[in-house]
Amino acid sequence: MRPTTLPTILLALALGTVVLVTAAALRDPEYDEGYTAFVTSAEPRPDWPATPFRAGDMRAAFAPAPAPWAIAGNLRRTDVHPPLYFWTVWAWRRFWGPALLPTRMLSVGFSLGALAAVAAIAAEARFPVTTSLALTLGCYGFVETGIVARGYAMAQCLLMVGLLLTLKAAPPHAASRFRLFGAGLALGAACFANYLAAFPAAAAVLWSLSRRPRGAAPLLAGWLPFVMADLFFFLAERSSRPGQFPDFTWIGMTRGMAHAVGGAILGGLPLYVTEGPPRIVTTGLLGLVLLAMLVLPVLRWRHLPRGGPRSLLALAVIATPLGLLLMGLASRTAPVEIRYVAFALPPFALLLAASLRSLPPLWGRVAPGALLALLAASIAGLMTRPETMQPEGAAARAAFRAVGDNGLVLLPRGNDGVGVVSAFLTAAPDGLHVLLVGPSSRVPALRQILLGWQPVAAAEIDADRDSRAAVPLMMEALRRDRQMR
Repeated sequence: MRPTTLPTILLALALGTVVLVTAAALRDPEYDEGYTAFVTSAEPRPDWPATPFRAGDMRAAFAPAPAPWAIAGNLRRTDVHPPLYFWTVWAWRRFWGPALLPTRMLSVGFSLGALAAVAAIAAEARFPVTTSLALTLGCYGFVETGIVARGYAMAQCLLMVGLLLTLKAAPPHAASRFRLFGAGLALGAACFANYLAAFPAAAAVLWSLSRRPRGAAPLLAGWLPFVMADLFFFLAERSSRPGQFPDFTWIGMTRGMAHAVGGAILGGLPLYVTEGPPRIVTTGLLGLVLLAMLVLPVLRWRHLPRGGPRSLLALAVIATPLGLLLMGLASRTAPVEIRYVAFALPPFALLLAASLRSLPPLWGRVAPGALLALLAASIAGLMTRPETMQPEGAAARAAFRAVGDNGLVLLPRGNDGVGVVSAFLTAAPDGLHVLLVGPSSRVPALRQILLGWQPVAAAEIDADRDSRAAVPLMMEALRRDRQMR
C-alpha cells in the first residue's frame, strides 16, 4: 500500500463511521433485533403478562443473562442461526448494557472492519481504493446490515478478511501457509456468524484450491472445524421456521432476486416518488441504471487488472445468488431478501470501481460522480424515510400520542411474542400501557378489559402470521367497546 493511500483510507473510514453511526441512531427498532436481545437474555421466548402492563416495567426482560452454553442451547431449540455472533453480542451487552443503540455499535465496529478489508483488497488488487470504499458504503444493503443488531456485519467483516488473506496467500512464499490458515479461520468463522456467508466463503476456498491444490491443508485446517460446527447447529434448526418463505416458483424466485438485488444496491429510491406514472418512470430509469451497474464489470472484464483478484471477487459475487437459488430448489421455497444478498456487495463494489476507472476519459469522470450521488440519496433515505423502516417504532410513537400515560394500546403478540413486541417496546415510552392480543384471544374478554381504560388505541401491525390474525380481533374489540361507550 502506498503511503499516500493511507490518509485517504483513514478519511474514508471516518466518513464511514459518521454514516454508520448516524444510520444506527436514526433507524427504528427492527423485528429481528428482538431475537438477538432475548436469545442472549434469561428467557428466549418471554412469557409476557396476559393483562395490561407498562412498557417501562418490561425493560429488565431485555437484560443479558445466560452463559454461552445456554445461548447455544437456546439457538438450537428456538432459532435458525449459528452462535458466534450471539456469544459476542452477549459479552458486549453485559459490558455496555441492553439498550439497542449500544448493541448496534458492535455491528458498526464490524462494518468498519469490513471497509478496512475492502481498502486493503483494493490496494492489493490495484483497484481504485477510494472509489471502492465509496461504492461499498453507498450500497443500501451494506449499511442496512451493517448497523442492525444481527450477525450480518460480523460475518461480512470476517468474510472480507478471509478474502484478503486468500488473496495475499496466492503467491507461494514462506508466509503463505500462515495466511492460508488465517484465511480458513476467517472464512469458517464468517459462516459460524451467519450461515449465508457460506456461499462466498466456499467460493473463496474453491478458488484457492484450484490455484494451489497441494497446499490446501492449512486452509482446510482452519475452515473445516467451523463447517462441522455449523452442521451441528443447522441440522437441529433447519425445521424450526416452517412457512417463513413462500413456495418456490421460477417466476417468484426471479422476481424476488431482482427485487433483493435492486434493493441491496439502490435501496428504496422508487418508494419516495408519487405513485402512478412518476413512480413507474422512476422505477424504469433506476432499473436501467442497475442493469448498467451489473453488466459493466462483465463488459469491461478484459480491462481490469489481470491476475487472481478479479476472478476471486467475481466468484464471491456470483456465489451468493447462486447459493440462494440452490437453497431454494432444495427446500422448495424462495429464500430471498435484501439482507441475504448483502455478502455479495463489497466484492461487487470492488469490481465496479475498477470497471468505472477503465471507462473512456469522459465517462470515467462523469459516471462515478453521478452514481455516487444516486447512492448517497439512497443512504439518506435509509436514515430518514419511513418507507424503508419496519412499522413497530412508528406505531409505538403514534400510540403514545393517541393514549398518553393513562390510556391503553392493543398490540399483536405476533408469532412467538418476540419480534413485534420487542421492537414496539424498545421504541415505546416507559409510561405507555400495553395489552397483548394473540390469534386465540376472545373479543368478549378483550372488551371487558377495555371497559376500564380510556382512551384506547390499536397498533395495527401485521408483520407475521399471528399478528395478521390478531389485528382483526383487536379492531373488533375496539369497535364494540366504542359502541358500548
